[in-house]
Amino acid sequence: MSLTIGFIGLGNMGGPMAANLVKAGHTVNVFDLNQSVVNQLVEQGAVATTEAKHCATGVDILISMLPASKHVKSLYLGDAGLIHALSTSTLVIDCSTIDAASARDVGAELAAKGIAFVDAPVSGGVAGATAGTLTFIVGGAQIDFDKAQPVLADMGKNIFHAGDVGAGQVAKICNNMLLSILMAGTSEALQMGINNGLDAKVLSEIMTASSGRNWTLELYNPCPGVMATAPASNDYKPGFMVDLMAKDLGLAMEAAEQSNSSTPMGSMAKNLYTMLQEQGAGSDDFSAVFKLFSKE
Repeated sequence: MSLTIGFIGLGNMGGPMAANLVKAGHTVNVFDLNQSVVNQLVEQGAVATTEAKHCATGVDILISMLPASKHVKSLYLGDAGLIHALSTSTLVIDCSTIDAASARDVGAELAAKGIAFVDAPVSGGVAGATAGTLTFIVGGAQIDFDKAQPVLADMGKNIFHAGDVGAGQVAKICNNMLLSILMAGTSEALQMGINNGLDAKVLSEIMTASSGRNWTLELYNPCPGVMATAPASNDYKPGFMVDLMAKDLGLAMEAAEQSNSSTPMGSMAKNLYTMLQEQGAGSDDFSAVFKLFSKE
């Protein structure tokens, strides 16, 4: 079924996501402060809007994909926020990765106005956004999840209902904390093997077929030259940036503190990614953590 969809935030992830909605046959109104990315989407069939409120007016579904909590709260709850412009017939889907408390705040304020909201952070990176194979982790009421699911399926392959509003954010940061730990551990093990005379590709094959097997070894190897399709073999061009992983780990540490959770491995991973940022590698792919263990 063709819908009218507003899409705000056309960055590295949002742009390809909006393009896939156009390809699926929807009418897609787009808005971003960067006019060049708006123009790119218009060339693919989207409809340009000059203000966020225009993008959000008269749409069945409004999707936002923004950098941080402050941007999401400002967009919806600010003095000129969309809470004052949205119709009660519009479902709001926020795909940004933000803290769960902010997602709940936005959801509660919109609900008080009769506007349905789900948080639906994504996993899969720019490649997944382009290919339409993203994973969406959704928090919200069942009725709103059911309405969102067909649209999310036009942009992704796996759609999970994690629980109430905010649950999508919690599940996302749990996943990314684990991913950062796996990437650091994989890098450490590979470099130890290299230091002891092993070939990194052979060692990767051994561990992939053994109990150390994990996603980073199998699909995203951090050692240059082992996997031609991985960012490590393309000078660590992202991909998923170190800065974004550090941001997500910061959110994870906030959630751990609020829930009195013990996360020593997550804390260590956060320190490693902060160290990478301090070394000027913030715009590298997060697999560049391998550099911290290399002797070169």
